[in-house]
Amino acid sequence: MQVDILSTANKKAVFFDRDGTLNVDIHYLHRPEDFVWIEGAREAIKYVNDLGYLAILVTNQSGVARGYYPEEDVKKVYDWMNEELAQVGAHLDALYFCPHHPAGKIPQYTKECACRKPQTGMVDKACQDYAIDRGQSFFVGDSDGDMACAQRAGLTGIRYTAGSLLDCLQDIIH
Repeated sequence: MQVDILSTANKKAVFFDRDGTLNVDIHYLHRPEDFVWIEGAREAIKYVNDLGYLAILVTNQSGVARGYYPEEDVKKVYDWMNEELAQVGAHLDALYFCPHHPAGKIPQYTKECACRKPQTGMVDKACQDYAIDRGQSFFVGDSDGDMACAQRAGLTGIRYTAGSLLDCLQDIIH
């Protein structure tokens, strides 16, 4: 019996925070027309695509719990991002988002949870869904919470602070 090694091999991934990492953080972004890409973000996603990494978006979206916008708006922005990325030959492979917040106003989302960063629930689910090898994977984010999530999840954290996101990743991911 022959086993297809590629189908059983663990995959590598780059997890991206959204606000402040891929786009300018305007707080509670939920409309594509308000989205402004960070310098080099689209090219950074293409770079990891071309290297064979899954590109996975993981984002806290407390605006859902606070009643500012519905979950559908988060998905709409994600779909729009992929339309924009397609123009440069790039794509995001998956979206994981946390709609919860303990100070929310929408009862079904008002809670402590295991998915809100710096907890690792979103990363854990993606790793399970896609058979991701954490030892070969990275988490790119701009906050202490993102870096804490990376460490707790067993990923190499890459802190984005300013400038070209592509330059930041090319220095670390080869």
